[in-house]
Amino acid sequence: MRNVSILTAGSALITIAVVVTIWSWISTGSVGELRPGDDDAVVQGSRIYAQNCASCHGGDLQGETNWKQPGPDGRMPAPPHDETGHTWHHDGRTLFRLVKFGPTALLDPGSSYETNMPAYDGVLEDEEILAVLSYIKSTWPDDVRQRHDEMEVVQ
Repeated sequence: MRNVSILTAGSALITIAVVVTIWSWISTGSVGELRPGDDDAVVQGSRIYAQNCASCHGGDLQGETNWKQPGPDGRMPAPPHDETGHTWHHDGRTLFRLVKFGPTALLDPGSSYETNMPAYDGVLEDEEILAVLSYIKSTWPDDVRQRHDEMEVVQ
């Protein structure tokens, strides 16, 4: 009887460990490095951005007008991804998760923030998301890229 209890407890601990590990991986996503100096990644990211992002965020990364205020529908407009926006204020891991899971997935429960930004999980592969983010970062001035790099080191 004692062996059955030990076996049951051991199985439960292993199951919990596996579930926690899987949940941790799913909730954070698999994040690689942004590669704004990698020409292949930047070209691929530019193409994917044009196909999936530019219709809202603009062909020149300029975002929608009045992006800091809710639109008539109550939703926040698409922000710029150039140096005038706040994209570079977020570390790469957060940017990756915003694109993959959508902004609302990262908000506190009960948040009233609404946006039209979809989740791209199942639409874009992780490497494609990283390529888009690499393209965006490649367009920032050197001082903005340097500040973003410094933020990455702190994370």
